[in-house]
Amino acid sequence: MNRPSILLTTAALALGTLVPLVGTGPASAAPVLSGSAPASTRAPIAVAAVTGHSHPQVLGVGGAGAYRIGASLAALTAAGHIDWTASSCGGVVHAGATGSWAGVLILAFRDGRLVEVGTATAPPRSPAGATVGMSFDELEAIYGRRGSLIRNDAGDAEAYLVRVGSRVELFTGHPIRPGVGYFQVGAASFVERNFRQGASC
Repeated sequence: MNRPSILLTTAALALGTLVPLVGTGPASAAPVLSGSAPASTRAPIAVAAVTGHSHPQVLGVGGAGAYRIGASLAALTAAGHIDWTASSCGGVVHAGATGSWAGVLILAFRDGRLVEVGTATAPPRSPAGATVGMSFDELEAIYGRRGSLIRNDAGDAEAYLVRVGSRVELFTGHPIRPGVGYFQVGAASFVERNFRQGASC
């Protein structure tokens, strides 16, 4: 998969932080997953414990909580919503969220504006109910004609894409098991382009 190495590293760190939470929360903290396969037959996924989290459990094309597509990195930093940043090339800065979104959301800014919000955990879910850990067949059942399975230009990775105007929901594969490993939303000119063509540098 052609993904900037910072995203893979950050996703691995987020998963490493969240994995100890799996099984330690109350039974009510388990996510409700739709689809044909019972939850007991699915591969394990990182689950953000719901207990103590006050954020909405939905990530849509507009973003989530304070992390709205188009928001200013400077304004989010001044408001205490940014934990860490890592500069990349082409005016792109990756960042981590704070508060109840810490370890859940990974952010990408281009030229100081938020263009992508992503997660390797479940929840959050899409407005339609799709999450990390689902199969591409389950996404097809949820979205029908609104979405489609796509491949990158190199032909070595597939993802499920849902267009909403000039923005997208993109569900990419997991590196070691079948199904969705990363769910991201944002501007199609950034999110979809990076999946199809890879990072420009």
